[in-house]
Amino acid sequence: MKSKQRLSDLKVMSQDQLDQEFLNLKKEQFNLRFQRATGQLENTSRVRLVRRDIARVKTLVAQSKGAAGGQK
Repeated sequence: MKSKQRLSDLKVMSQDQLDQEFLNLKKEQFNLRFQRATGQLENTSRVRLVRRDIARVKTLVAQSKGAAGGQK
């Protein structure tokens, strides 16, 4: 249920907002990987959720570029 809510939130974002969200998620992913390597990661499921959110953002960006390319 949360993924559908997250997807609907991402769909209303502009291209710049999606780019910023992508950068934030990549930073979070890096920090989570660093925490896992040092043994400080408590919520291991967060790694999977962030990875999936990154995929969602990348998919929406690709779809918007495909739709914009088809209109030209």
